[in-house]
Amino acid sequence: MTSRAKGARLLVVDGANVVGARADGWWKDRAGAARRLHEQLVTADVEGDVVLVLEGQAKAGVRPGRDGHVTVVHAPQDGDSEVVRQAHKAADAGQVVTVVTADRLLAARVAKAGGTVGPTWLLDRLGE
Repeated sequence: MTSRAKGARLLVVDGANVVGARADGWWKDRAGAARRLHEQLVTADVEGDVVLVLEGQAKAGVRPGRDGHVTVVHAPQDGDSEVVRQAHKAADAGQVVTVVTADRLLAARVAKAGGTVGPTWLLDRLGE
């Protein structure tokens, strides 16, 4: 049984929102900030799989695709719509979904798919 099986845990990360929660100058290098977040997620000890949704300039920092337990998805339009799509697709497949975002409107859009946690929850687990 793979981690994408029914009942498996999936963390959907709103990359822009998590990167924006850090006061580290991310706005000067969005691609670099996305790359650093991806590297941290790949080496993190998290339960289940992770989907990292990137948008805009951040997409230049990490190629789309799977890297260990982390799958990077480039949003074709806005990141929020892609986070919603990923969360509902996983929930429809029977996965237990948690979305990482501080965006209240986005949290409301994914409420039927699963729970939400703020960026601080994730950053604490990444050692920040």
